[in-house]
Amino acid sequence: MKDRVSIDLKDGVADVRLIRADKMNALDHAMFEGIIEAGAKLAAMPGLRCVVLSGEGKAFCAGLDMGSFAAMKQDGVPGVRDLTKRTHGIANRPQQCAWLWRELPVPVIAAVHGVAFGGGFQIALGPDIRYATADARFSVMEIKWGLVPDLAGTQLMRHLAREDVVRELTYTGRIFNGVEAQQMGFVTRVVDDPRAAALETAKEIASKSPDAIRANKRLLNAAVAVDAAAGLMMESVEQQKLIGSPNQVEAIMSNLQKRAANYKD
Repeated sequence: MKDRVSIDLKDGVADVRLIRADKMNALDHAMFEGIIEAGAKLAAMPGLRCVVLSGEGKAFCAGLDMGSFAAMKQDGVPGVRDLTKRTHGIANRPQQCAWLWRELPVPVIAAVHGVAFGGGFQIALGPDIRYATADARFSVMEIKWGLVPDLAGTQLMRHLAREDVVRELTYTGRIFNGVEAQQMGFVTRVVDDPRAAALETAKEIASKSPDAIRANKRLLNAAVAVDAAAGLMMESVEQQKLIGSPNQVEAIMSNLQKRAANYKD
């Protein structure tokens, strides 16, 4: 992991960076493994309250490494013999690189600059929130190589943009910028410095009750998959657990006393 992904935890915020800058953080076998390993470390990390995901160098992630395309002709996807095998819950190994950000119990913010093509675009869709520069470039580029977006792309795109928009981008592979991405629903905010903005938002999230933040993520993740009756019951169950809990009492007292809260993880 250490030569592909770095993690720096400070005040509850994990600053996660793709660090294959010389290759625009392209996805080779080692990068897939590094991202999955990073996700496992984050899931078990004490005191974690928010994650910021970004890429070093000129790009967020340029997608699948060209060497991996060459290997496909003979051996299929590097490191994966059978894509239908579920290796991580409902996902296979490549899908987990994007899906894991959704499954982390805390909010994740992607900070996108340069390009997010193909698999890089799909990885950017896994987080809860996305900040990007106006001139960042995005593409569902798999069609260029005769493939489909299979890093959970179809499952992630459909909740962010209209169906016809998702279909157009998937069928054509056309490149679009950060401004258009925001208009479509793929980008939350267009900013000059996505990583700085993401770290600032993460700091604010980390200042809230970690119990309430995690409960909110569970509810919002479930909202797209369950019916209204189940969703309403989940709200009630989560709220009942929070009311009167130590961190909820601390939220009340810190606001009444106009001081910074001291939450327990």
